[in-house]
Amino acid sequence: MQRTERLFALAEYLRGRRTGVTAEVLAERFSVTVRTIYRDLDALRAAALPVGAERGRGGGYALDRGYSLPPVNFTAREAALVVALGRFAIDMRLLPFTGTLESALDKVRSALSTSAQRELLARLRELTFLGVPSLPTRKPVREALERAWFERQPLRITYVDSNFLETVREVRVESVVMDRHETRLDAVDLASGERRHFRLDRITRAEVVGP
Repeated sequence: MQRTERLFALAEYLRGRRTGVTAEVLAERFSVTVRTIYRDLDALRAAALPVGAERGRGGGYALDRGYSLPPVNFTAREAALVVALGRFAIDMRLLPFTGTLESALDKVRSALSTSAQRELLARLRELTFLGVPSLPTRKPVREALERAWFERQPLRITYVDSNFLETVREVRVESVVMDRHETRLDAVDLASGERRHFRLDRITRAEVVGP
């Protein structure tokens, strides 16, 4: 189970319990260490989830059962603009996280009524995107980068420089820079401690290094 999936499952598990649960029980349930559970609980708190701890019998960690994400209702016009901008970002390769963006756009479209969806499609046909797309990158590389960036995990990359020299590095991504036709990673090389830029289209392989 990847960390993002585990965090979601952890939040849902805590929400569904009537009493608190200890870190040891959580670690056993999710097949991770107690230390990892503490990091996950800190991540949930950092995301503004109301995770609390209670002492005594029946105590432990618990999530306020009244907590839930508020619903978002789009008008057809609002949805059209969101989907149009999303399609532009995908077509121009402005963001490397295209899979997640596609999923988000599908949810926006599916939340609309049938008539609103027809209106949305009609409006999108009247929009034309002009420009030069960014250089293409491999899907597994984009997916690994997305996970590493959002979860703040190190990334092991195979990189081919301008002299066609291939190297393998472990980096910590500090930021993702999208500049005209190319996307670059502003990252720290964990072996040397140096801050470097890596063009995303020159990364041939990538994998997350972490739990």
